[in-house]
Amino acid sequence: MSSSAVNVGSSSSAPITISGLASGLNTSSIIAALMAVEREPVTHLGNEETKLSAEQSQLQGIQASLQQLSFAAAEFALPSLYESSQTVTSSEPTRVEASVSGGAGIGGYEVEVTKLANSAQRTFTFKSPAKEETLSIDGHEFTVKPGESAKELASSINTNGSATVYAAVLEGETLVLSNRATGSTGGEFIKVTGGALTETGTAKEGQDAEYTVEGVAGTSSSNTVTNAIPGVTLTLAGLTPKGPVTIDVQPPGVAATAVEAQLQSFIKLYNSTVSTIETQLSTKGPTRPRSGAEFAVGTLFGDQELSGLLDQMRQAMYEPVAGLSSEMSSPADIGLSTGAANASGASQSALEGQLTLDPQKLAAAIKTNPSGVQQMLEQWSSKLQGVVNAAAEPGGSLETRANGDGAQVKELSLQINNLNELLAQREKALQATYAKLESVISKNTSQSSWLTQQTEALAKSGG
Repeated sequence: MSSSAVNVGSSSSAPITISGLASGLNTSSIIAALMAVEREPVTHLGNEETKLSAEQSQLQGIQASLQQLSFAAAEFALPSLYESSQTVTSSEPTRVEASVSGGAGIGGYEVEVTKLANSAQRTFTFKSPAKEETLSIDGHEFTVKPGESAKELASSINTNGSATVYAAVLEGETLVLSNRATGSTGGEFIKVTGGALTETGTAKEGQDAEYTVEGVAGTSSSNTVTNAIPGVTLTLAGLTPKGPVTIDVQPPGVAATAVEAQLQSFIKLYNSTVSTIETQLSTKGPTRPRSGAEFAVGTLFGDQELSGLLDQMRQAMYEPVAGLSSEMSSPADIGLSTGAANASGASQSALEGQLTLDPQKLAAAIKTNPSGVQQMLEQWSSKLQGVVNAAAEPGGSLETRANGDGAQVKELSLQINNLNELLAQREKALQATYAKLESVISKNTSQSSWLTQQTEALAKSGG
């Protein structure tokens, strides 16, 4: 039998290696198998750490969503949401836009536009002077330097805050000056002196806007008209060749559009939050998880606290607020629901607990009973916040659970590190033991071979 080399590392930090197997056994495989068995507790602890970390992250995500939902619900208690104001609409806002400036008389107004206000214009040919000269435009002086271009002159005019005109450069060296204000100018407008500009083309006078309101004619130097309908500002953007535009001024009241926008924002957050919680509750983990990703799935499946929270949230959406009249005691009275039933029964949104809003029902409720809508929303939102905050506010049940998971994760991580250190020492000890065994076997084999040789030699010499 040939001798086998055995290499045992002497350094405490270097791994012990066995380069020869005098025993004929696969010592490395034996050690690896023994260590795999001893590492099973570490694997179990690691899987538990993964599950707890995933649960902590999911709880924190749900907590953040619920906190946003609570903030959205709190908006319904803001007095500004229910401030009385007037609204005005236009049948053709692209031609005549209308806005309330204060105390407008309610009712409908017929507005026709036959002319739009515009500014006066004059066109000039520009020639750069041979030497510096002064150009005067409506009494405002500009210095034109030799070699200066039309674009440079236009820039000087347009950046001058006291100038009365704007300048535009066309092809070549053509410069168009336009009054900065619209309105009728008559024949005297844009007076220019100086050799750099020579008037060319046809000058255009500025004109006033011309309109009628309820058949009464009016003019305005601007396309923004503030005195045609008291309390209403009209912005004239186009002529009305097909007939008058109707301006409808509503009586003062709570703006249904503002309340609707706030409700839609709340609904979006509510539905998203409910969907997130339901997904966690209905997601089962694998029967036999193998990877870390699989151990992180389904950690909140069927969670009783979250299931109870959803039940309380849904109850708060429909249960009448105590002390309010039956006509306006819950969000359902303003059109907030999970949708109407269809021919086959409950709607899909109802089955999923998703909210929808009927804007017409909301508008009607605000119109007939604005104070009742405000009182109901304020008390209902306060009740819902109480339910949500018990779980989601700092120090609430979700944060307590998440912190508990985090503490366990830290403890498990410490245990895993300690076990890994012990296992590393155990592996080194096994390697040292098997290395010594190989060394002993190798020496015994060498001695046996030497004795055999000596015996054979004696036998030959004796013969």
